Amino acid sequence: MFFEDHLNEELKDPEFKKLYEEESRLLRLGYEISKAREKKGITQKELAEKSQITQQQLSKIENGVNCNLLTFIRVSSALGLNLKVTS
Repeated sequence: MFFEDHLNEELKDPEFKKLYEEESRLLRLGYEISKAREKKGITQKELAEKSQITQQQLSKIENGVNCNLLTFIRVSSALGLNLKVTS
């Protein structure tokens, strides 16, 4: 419970909350890409080659490390996924 209490306290700070939510989105995107790749039964190396990026870049994406939008588009397209922006 200590972690949750601490997190809830930190989330009261608007700047912290904003950064926390951004990181959460990156992690969620990375997780979804990883799930889609595994569902198709392909390796990181295979998807990276198909996406015209390095395996290291793909690994970072799957681990929630920030990347540019073009890289997300390449990976999503290679997986047959569509990126959707909503408000």
